[in-house]
Amino acid sequence: MSAPDREAGPAAGFRRVTIDDPLVEPLLRELTHEYVSRYGPEAHQEMTRHPRDAFAEPHGVLLLLLEDGEPVAGGAYKRYDERTAELKRMWTHSAHRRRGLARRVLAELERTAAAAGYARIYLTTGPRQPEARGLYLASGYTPLFDVAADPLTIGPLPFEKHLPVLAPTP
Repeated sequence: MSAPDREAGPAAGFRRVTIDDPLVEPLLRELTHEYVSRYGPEAHQEMTRHPRDAFAEPHGVLLLLLEDGEPVAGGAYKRYDERTAELKRMWTHSAHRRRGLARRVLAELERTAAAAGYARIYLTTGPRQPEARGLYLASGYTPLFDVAADPLTIGPLPFEKHLPVLAPTP
């Protein structure tokens, strides 16, 4: 676990987990509910679209932000191509929203991806997720779509961000 994140809470920190870790269950449950409530029953398939090991090291990672041992936010990336990580599964527990936790998770995923050798992050978010769109725009992501267009006419909204080149760790 990393150093405590003071703004997230007194005993908060990141933990790398696997998709099968019991701590991931709230993330999977709430994301599934969120997708289905915004996009309908067929959105349930999004949560099983990728192989379970896609978010495992060395090519992927699944991070949880824990506060007093409980998951309050999380996110993952998987390999998109040799130099690009694809961001997936961004989540903040419904009881902990509006605290800036998603920004912290996003920053940690970017740092982790850069340390793993990725030079770019790619992601898509749904057109019915304006808070996600706002997060990525505010965090320096470049929209790969016409931001003036009605998001519902576009479909998934793609973004990218180039990561700083980090020196390899010995």
